[in-house]
Amino acid sequence: MSTPQDQATDPAAHVTVTLDSCCKEDAQAVLAALQGSFASDRARDDAPGDAPNGRPIVWTATFDVSRTLGLPGPARLTEPVTVTAQGGYHAVDRLRESLAEAFAVRILGTASGDQEEEVTFRLANR
Repeated sequence: MSTPQDQATDPAAHVTVTLDSCCKEDAQAVLAALQGSFASDRARDDAPGDAPNGRPIVWTATFDVSRTLGLPGPARLTEPVTVTAQGGYHAVDRLRESLAEAFAVRILGTASGDQEEEVTFRLANR
């Protein structure tokens, strides 16, 4: 018999989010919006930092979308941000719906597998 705790750790409910080619403030806005909606492997006070020597940096976090904690309000970006989400079909769709509460979301592309997909979104201010 499955318990709510077992369901919360169901890998099918996990979505890995990757952000790159954006400033740390925009990365923080996106991650904070998602952390307001879903449990994450990233602590709330773990703010994106600057890359050493101006090198490119990538921010990642995994979100458990099995339970919605709340809906984010509109958030501001300094410029459009590209986000890649990888997980089960239903899980990625739930993540997209949450992002749409805070940002204008456009799907740039998808790569589908047997049980999961990778979707690239373009986020902008509403």
